[in-house]
Amino acid sequence: MTTNYPPNISFPFQDWHPADIIAALRKKGTTLAAVSRAAGLGSSTLSNALSRPWPKGELLIGQAIGVPPSTIWPSRYFNAVTMEFIERPLRPAYKKASIPE
Repeated sequence: MTTNYPPNISFPFQDWHPADIIAALRKKGTTLAAVSRAAGLGSSTLSNALSRPWPKGELLIGQAIGVPPSTIWPSRYFNAVTMEFIERPLRPAYKKASIPE
């Protein structure tokens, strides 16, 4: 995974391997596709969060496993230089405008 950290600074915590995330979901009795469909997404959509930052997907996976997303992907939630938490708010849901008839 590519990070925006300076090359001479290594992050002290490792992100979970995608296979470990899938295994944790299986231990909870579900799959990545099932969690994705339960959230109203396509069955393979949630797999995007395994390879690239996507706060909504990370939150859904974290909730299914019972672990905060910052524990699963520390490189996405902590600044390696300052060791401070990075705020990653979700965008508000888009509401379709009602069209008057």
